[in-house]
Amino acid sequence: MPPAEQLNNAFEFTVSELSQSLKRTVEDTYGHVRVRGEISGFRGAHSSGHCYFALKDESAKIEAVIWKGVHGRMRFKPQEGLEVIATGKLTTYPGSSKYQIVIEALEPAGIGALMALMEERKKKLAAEGLFDEARKQLLPWLPEVIGVVTSPTGAVIRDILHRLEDRFPRHVLVWPVKVQGEGSAEQVAAAIRGFNALPEGGRIPRPDVLIVARGGGSLEDLWSFNEEIVVRAAAESMIPLISAVGHETDITLIDFVADKRAPTPTAAAEMAVPVRSELFVEVADLGRRTRAYWQRAQESRRNELRAAARALPAAGDLLAIPRQRLDSAGSALPRGLKANTHAHFRRFTAASSKLTLRVLHGQISQADHRLTVCGERLGLSARSLLRQRRDRFAGLDVRLRASKLSNAQAQRNAIARQRERTQRLSERAGRALVTLLQRLDARVEASGKLLSALSYRGVLARGFALVRDEAGHPVHAADSVGPGARVEIEFADGRVAATADADRPAPAARRAPPRPKPEAETKPAPKRVAKPVDQGNLF
Repeated sequence: MPPAEQLNNAFEFTVSELSQSLKRTVEDTYGHVRVRGEISGFRGAHSSGHCYFALKDESAKIEAVIWKGVHGRMRFKPQEGLEVIATGKLTTYPGSSKYQIVIEALEPAGIGALMALMEERKKKLAAEGLFDEARKQLLPWLPEVIGVVTSPTGAVIRDILHRLEDRFPRHVLVWPVKVQGEGSAEQVAAAIRGFNALPEGGRIPRPDVLIVARGGGSLEDLWSFNEEIVVRAAAESMIPLISAVGHETDITLIDFVADKRAPTPTAAAEMAVPVRSELFVEVADLGRRTRAYWQRAQESRRNELRAAARALPAAGDLLAIPRQRLDSAGSALPRGLKANTHAHFRRFTAASSKLTLRVLHGQISQADHRLTVCGERLGLSARSLLRQRRDRFAGLDVRLRASKLSNAQAQRNAIARQRERTQRLSERAGRALVTLLQRLDARVEASGKLLSALSYRGVLARGFALVRDEAGHPVHAADSVGPGARVEIEFADGRVAATADADRPAPAARRAPPRPKPEAETKPAPKRVAKPVDQGNLF
C-alpha cells in the first residue's frame, strides 16, 4: 500500500495541539539545564523589563530570555560579548516555532570574563569622576566612634577589635552584613548609607570614620565589592571611609573610590587610630620641653628686671620733691580754710539782711496781682478770638456753598460745549480725510499714466529694439560698434546677445564712452550668463 494511503487513518493534530505537545516534550526532557556560551544580541532590558538575547558558541546558537523579576534579583547582570554559564529550563515559543532557554541564574564563565567586566566597569566609573583624588576626604586624627561594615562571625572583626585595643581603644559600632553571595552587595551599600543617615548627637552615635572590611578570597568571593551599587554608596559617603577588602594583592573597585585603602583589615585599624603609648611619650616630651622653655623664659625676665632695677634711681630721690610740695601745701591749708570761711560768712550776712518778712510779703502780693490780671486778659482774649473765628467760618461756609453750585454748573456747561466742538471737529476730519484720499488716488493714477507714456518699453512694444554695448550703455550710432564687438539687443519680451560683423571696417574715431554716474546713483549691472560666440551676423 502507498505511504500516503497508510497515513489516511493517522490522528490529525491542529497546529496549536502539535505546538503544545512539542512544548511539553521539550520541558519534560530538559527541565533544568546549564548552558555555557557567549552572550550575543543583548541591548539591555526591554520596555517590559524582560531581557531577550542569544547564547552562542562556534557552531550553534540558542535564544534566551530572562524575565523581569529574575533580572532584578540577579547579582551578575548580562552584557554583550561575555562568556557565561546560564542555568534554566528549555521551552518552546509556539508563536515562531523555535525553542529557547528561560534563564533563572547567570554566572561568568571563568576569571577572564570577570576581569573584563571589572575593567569595563572601572572605566565607566572613572569617566564619571568617582575615582578623582579631589573627592577624597582626610581621615580624622583621633576618632571617637569607628563604624565597621563586615561579617559579625568572621575573623576580620576580631582582628580589628584586637588591633584597636592594642593601639588606642575606641567605641566601635559594627553593622553586620554578608560579605559574599547573593544580596551581599545590597547589604554593604545599605550599611554605608545607614551609617551616614545617623544624626549627629542622636541616641546612636554617628561614626567619625568607616571601615569596610573582608578577608581574602578569590575574585568571585570578592565580587560583591566590585558591584556598582557598593561603589556609588562609598562615593556618596560623607563619613571618611577606609577600604580593607582582601589581602594586599587583592584589588576591588571600592578601593579606588574609598578615601583610604588598607592592604588588610588589621592595617585599616592602624590607619584609623594612632598608638596611645606613643602619644603618651610624645605628650610627656612636649610637657618637658614646655617646662624647660618656661624656666628659661622666667630666668630671662628675672635678669631683665634686675638690669632695669639697677638703672632706676632710688625711691627716696624720686619722692623728695613731691614730699616737699606736700609739706608746703599742708602748712598753708589752715590759713586758707580760715580765710575761705570768713569770706562765705560775709556773703551770707549781706544776703540775710535783704531777706525780711515785709519784702517777701510785698513780692508775693505783686506776683498775685500780676497773675490775676493776666488770667482776666487771657479769658477775654480767648472769647474774642473764638467769636471772630466763628464769624469767619460762617462766612466761608456761605461762600463755599454758593461757589460749589456755580462751579458745578459752569463745568457742566463747559463739558457740553467741548462735546459739541469735538463732534464738529470729528465730522470735519472725516470729510477732510475722504477728500485727501480721493486726491491722492487721482495723483497716483495720473503719475502711472504719465510713467507708462514716457517709458521706453512702450517704444519696444511697438517693434523697436534697444542695443547696448558690453558695459551696458545704449549704442546711439553704428560707427560706435567695431568689428567683432559684442552687443546686447533688448526687445519687448527679453534680451539677446549678438556679435558685430567682422568684415565691417573699423570706425575712424570711436566716441568716448559716457562718463559713469556717481557711485551713489549707479546700480550694479545684473550678472548675465555668457553666450556662445557663434551667434550669426545681425548686421
